[in-house]
Amino acid sequence: MSSSASSKMPTEISTQQANSMKINIKVKDKVVTATLIDSKTTQDFVSLLPLTLTMNDLFGREKFARLPRAISGEGERTKTYEVGDIIYWSPGPDVAIFYRHDGQQIPSPGLIVIGKIDAGVEAFNVPSSINVTVELIQ
Repeated sequence: MSSSASSKMPTEISTQQANSMKINIKVKDKVVTATLIDSKTTQDFVSLLPLTLTMNDLFGREKFARLPRAISGEGERTKTYEVGDIIYWSPGPDVAIFYRHDGQQIPSPGLIVIGKIDAGVEAFNVPSSINVTVELIQ
């Protein structure tokens, strides 16, 4: 093995671990899988799991819930989002899942994206509050 190949190995392994960090979100009779990104904020979020949350609707675009405590706000902040994004809103401290895009920008201090729904985001597109259970897939 050349020295350049061995120096790449740790990065490839950590990227693989980050890409394989998945959660299940149980919504009524559905289970939605999401892939988490590798960040301090995400690691702190994972330390809270498993979580059972009541997620309320906001603006007909997202479901959000208050976390039991604030988590690391060291992640990169953005004022835009995509459908399926799982984000941390530090003023809450809230976790939210966007199921529809309304074209509006997010106010300061912005969002920290911690993951993305793999498929099935429509499970969150209901007018009422929903109870969810979030678990790390081992």
